Amino acid sequence: MTPFYEACMLACEELYALFHYSELNSLYHKTGQIGAGGDESSGIDLAAEKILVRHLSPFGQIISEESGVIGEEEGRKIIIDPLDGSSNALSRFPYFGVSIAHTDAEGNLHDALVCNLANRDIFFVNLEGELRQTKIGSDEVFDPYSAPEPEIGIFEKAYANPKVVEALNRAGYKFRSPGAVALSLAYSRNAKFFLFVGRYRDYDFLAGLAICKDLTIIKDKEFVVVSKDEKIAKEIEKLTREALNQE
Repeated sequence: MTPFYEACMLACEELYALFHYSELNSLYHKTGQIGAGGDESSGIDLAAEKILVRHLSPFGQIISEESGVIGEEEGRKIIIDPLDGSSNALSRFPYFGVSIAHTDAEGNLHDALVCNLANRDIFFVNLEGELRQTKIGSDEVFDPYSAPEPEIGIFEKAYANPKVVEALNRAGYKFRSPGAVALSLAYSRNAKFFLFVGRYRDYDFLAGLAICKDLTIIKDKEFVVVSKDEKIAKEIEKLTREALNQE
């Protein structure tokens, strides 16, 4: 494992301890600070960012959803969402994590990692470009789990897209909207499809899409579809596009 990934793993261990073994009540509040991604930061967002910056800043300039650009221009950049699924974490709903992407000066992706801070799952791309899975605090590395016959899809931001919800319901698709985009991308192998409708940002998508690179990915300016079944991906694209054209 490279020094960068070793630093990521140590950061994830510290983040897991922060959420599971620390007294966090003082951090469970909004700060009034609007982050670079456009959302209001909470105390726990900023605490997570501080841990990641401490571990990862030696490897390049950090671009964070919370504080924006951190550090001097060094060619390499680290794009992070310090707390993917902030609202879930603030509600103590166990589906939240961290997203980390490492690029060179030209924007080429070199490393990608997504970690579920609720159950310790870590997904990352190794030196050979292969997707691997491990657990926080574990030395075991293995092929990612993949549900052979998933029954549900994942539709992030379903609450904001009733026409698309209606179209999926009519077509007989069951889905969930768990509220953490990078995590949901990482778990796409365990779902019929992943769908996001709305404005999408590198903080949310850069690492997650890298982890899905062997799946069918359809990107439009208004939505993103991912599936291990190309036929399903194209059907979800068609339903989504038709629904959006009705609005």
